[in-house]
Amino acid sequence: MVISDLHINLNIWLRWLHVLAGIIWIGHLYFLDFVCVPLQRSLDDSEKNAVIQKVMLRALWWFRWGAMISFLSGLFLFGVNYLYTPGVGFEANQLLVDDHGITGRATWILFGMTVASVMWFNVWFVIWPAQKKLVLAGNASADHGPFLFRRSFLAVRTNTLLSGPMLFAMLAPSHYGAISFLTWLLVLATGILVMWCLIRFSRVVGTSRGQLNDGGEGDV
Repeated sequence: MVISDLHINLNIWLRWLHVLAGIIWIGHLYFLDFVCVPLQRSLDDSEKNAVIQKVMLRALWWFRWGAMISFLSGLFLFGVNYLYTPGVGFEANQLLVDDHGITGRATWILFGMTVASVMWFNVWFVIWPAQKKLVLAGNASADHGPFLFRRSFLAVRTNTLLSGPMLFAMLAPSHYGAISFLTWLLVLATGILVMWCLIRFSRVVGTSRGQLNDGGEGDV
């Protein structure tokens, strides 16, 4: 009973931490791609440097550590739910495999974890190193600035597009369950398409072509 209670409490607290860190991570991802990228395109160099120094370092701190905590707590959560059974120990349980092989629930989770791992890698080994050089090096990185910015931008954009199917895969085990190759393709394509539409829409939000007119009236 004590082991079972410990397992239940560890499960819920890990899940809470995972969701909280994931909100911080993905929230800042959308802030960077939906807000900062369109904004930087409308600023001159002096304005851009001021914005980067004041905003980006703070945003990137929350962004990368949200990704790290979400990634690590997700791994622990997977172990607690799929690789451990109270009273039995560590071995693949019925949530992971059944008489037919890997379960649909586990397949969704493994798909989501794979995509999330790619996104985590992009944060720590592509986006953050490039942005650190851009923000901290200042004029010293002027020669490599366009390359670093492009590299960081492409990684952020990739993560934004992947976040759609990743979030669906994380919700599907509890609310959908079934999975097939056709379902997987449909979720991948639909998730990426929805995120692409949001990216396109972000270009006009808050501009005279979007929700604000030239006279400053209208709903934000």
